[in-house]
Amino acid sequence: MRTAATLIVGPSWVGDMVMAQSLFRVLTQREPERAFDVLAPGWSLPIVARMPEIRNGIAAETAHGEIGLRKRRRIASTLRDTGYERAIVLPRSFKSALIPWFARIPERTGYRGESRYLLVNDVRRFDRKVLDQTVKRFVALGLDIGESLPDELPNPSLRVSSDNQVRVMQALGITAERPIVAMMPGAEYGPAKCWPHAYFAELAKMLDDSGYAVWVLGSAKDAAAGEAIAAASRALNLCGKTSLADVIDLLAVCEQAVSNDSGLMHIAAAVGIHVHGIYGSSSPKFTPPLTKSRDIHAKGLECSPCFERECPLGHLKCLRDLLPDHIFDKILTASG
Repeated sequence: MRTAATLIVGPSWVGDMVMAQSLFRVLTQREPERAFDVLAPGWSLPIVARMPEIRNGIAAETAHGEIGLRKRRRIASTLRDTGYERAIVLPRSFKSALIPWFARIPERTGYRGESRYLLVNDVRRFDRKVLDQTVKRFVALGLDIGESLPDELPNPSLRVSSDNQVRVMQALGITAERPIVAMMPGAEYGPAKCWPHAYFAELAKMLDDSGYAVWVLGSAKDAAAGEAIAAASRALNLCGKTSLADVIDLLAVCEQAVSNDSGLMHIAAAVGIHVHGIYGSSSPKFTPPLTKSRDIHAKGLECSPCFERECPLGHLKCLRDLLPDHIFDKILTASG
């Protein structure tokens, strides 16, 4: 007998994929016997693999922004005989709804947007006032039409591999002899979300003097930032030296994390450590770290959040006025 199954078209960004786990948790609570698969960019599949609610992660072969009709038709052809009764399309773009339609999945749920009326046949109204956070927008698609959001949404919770944790630490030659604070200086969206590297370095020196070790984590794109921080402090630059799965496991070793509003901030929250989220051009009201163990650092200036990639006024005061000693004090408080 074939298992009832739902296909979820996941978001493209790492942080959004982590936040989507709140939806997955709601779905499995409501239908524990149903299987849920996620179609997502290949780079986010290591995150999906750490979500116990998901049976399979399926790689979307298209690049970010690529329509790729032939690729989408080919993927859809492999899904037609898998027995999906429903698809939930999290992105609001036209192209994101193509594969469920090509795959002839009978019920296709998504928000109204980009003239995709034929592609989505369970069309949901997008109310920005009610759905004022990314996580709420995801969870609402798993509810019945007209059903109110739960008073409290389940937070993401990623599995940690202790075996991989040990392997990676041995390969990198690192230990956890001192309490560790992770620093994540990168942010895909742009410099208006990035706390100054000099501030990260100053904070790293303060932490080192107080008995903490500091690991700088990120992708190869963040290697220069990590090197700048390490050159001005005793922080260990691990940017570009780990896979995304490795970062999940290394963050679980840490006591706390200091991060820009980025995908790694959401991963840190999902492995259960205390998170210090730094917000410049973005808003902690829209994409907060989904954990109760957190401190939000934002100046709340008149000009913020502007949601721009670069500061339109040229001063970046929303980030430059957030001084390292303030965050250092919060770290000590969180340590108890």
